[in-house]
Amino acid sequence: MSEGSTSASVPHVLIFPAPGQGHVTPMLNLAQVLCLSGLNHITFLTYQSIHEKLVLCSDIQSRFLSKYPQFQFKTIPDCMPGPTKDFADWLRKLLEAMESKTKPKFKKMLSESDPSVDFIIGDMIMSFVHDAAIEVGIPSVQFHTCSASSFWVTYCIPLIIDAQQLPIRGEEDMDRLITKVPGMETILRCRDLPKKFCQVSDITDPSLLLCTNTMREAESLILNTFEELEGPILSQIRTRYPNTYTIGPVNELLQTKLNQQESNSSSNSLWKVDKSCIEWLDKQPSKSVLYISFGSVTLVTRDQIMELCHGLANSKKRFLWAIRHESLIDEDGNVLEKIPVELELGPKERGYIVSWAPQEDVLGHKAIGGFWTHSGWNSTLESVAAGVPMICWPYYGDQQVNSRFVSEVWKLGLDMKDTCDRNIVEKMINDLMVDMREEFVKSAEKMAELARISVQGGSSSCNLDRLIENIRLKS
Repeated sequence: MSEGSTSASVPHVLIFPAPGQGHVTPMLNLAQVLCLSGLNHITFLTYQSIHEKLVLCSDIQSRFLSKYPQFQFKTIPDCMPGPTKDFADWLRKLLEAMESKTKPKFKKMLSESDPSVDFIIGDMIMSFVHDAAIEVGIPSVQFHTCSASSFWVTYCIPLIIDAQQLPIRGEEDMDRLITKVPGMETILRCRDLPKKFCQVSDITDPSLLLCTNTMREAESLILNTFEELEGPILSQIRTRYPNTYTIGPVNELLQTKLNQQESNSSSNSLWKVDKSCIEWLDKQPSKSVLYISFGSVTLVTRDQIMELCHGLANSKKRFLWAIRHESLIDEDGNVLEKIPVELELGPKERGYIVSWAPQEDVLGHKAIGGFWTHSGWNSTLESVAAGVPMICWPYYGDQQVNSRFVSEVWKLGLDMKDTCDRNIVEKMINDLMVDMREEFVKSAEKMAELARISVQGGSSSCNLDRLIENIRLKS
């Protein structure tokens, strides 16, 4: 259906992401993909503070409102708890606030919507969205913004508990295999379980409940992945959720829909992007630069920065480092008043430091030879699509699973989880950029080609068509 379709013939779809960069980015991309596919009557609902950041730091107004007359942004009042040193505790309070404060407002919004909402795409962790949809009688689908592998591990936590493979009994237990996740019997160790949630020493730990409480039985799921990357695990997921739509990498699917020869310059960022790094990259030799970014949530201590900087300096490799000042903390968890001298003066002679980078443009640049990442799923998929090998230094949650699959299953890089030592850092950088480079590049280029095919008429394109057909039928 063309963009000129009348509102009467186009379902009104509401999209509601969780309040975080890793959730907003793929769901905004999906919103634009749907618009370009004819489903252009969309309400994109966000928390007030998230919308304000998007307006300040991205081009969403011109990108959506000027092109799609039936598209609208709406906000709902914030319910975020105050800062805390325990992320799992913060998330638990957030989910409780969503249930008690956001859900009633959301249901009221749905009942008063004019025109009425015909279909809801809700974020995976906001289970109240799907509960509310059922209560008011609107069909919905869950968008899981994590990897299929991470989703499956979380789904199988009750099986792991029943088999008494949790809790973890100290550091000596961390390399013990977890054998009760179908399809991962020889892959997953205790240290690869979602950190801060499933790596527990007490089975009654409330953090463990967060993994299972957000799960809902659903008729269908959307996953930002592609069949050729996670096919064996997707087969397992479909034993429980037969109607699973894999439409990833959704940023590449959007590029295909836009039919552009060059990278999309649009941004979904919640932080101001510093594009000066592209000019610096233009002056560097091909495949010579290591791009470093630990995402929007990772916190790095002063001691860790010292080890990272020394290892980076000793490797003598060029680098581009995107690091937010508020991500640097002292031993008590307080944000450092100033950037440590190790970062400011140490390896900077061969590198360039920005607070936030245009990541897709960076990963697609000819000068980039590797990506040192926190293994967030958006970053991992963007690296896969760009054919860039990775060093994985996961921080929490699904990142632990992602890094394991990058290194052990897909052979796209190295897993540095649970370590921060200058000698290990130096060795891994040299392995990625020099000693093992050829084998990693071969695997990365092959997977990038499979990703390209999936969004250009392949599995992800077909699944998008199926999703759109389902939305029209259910509406």
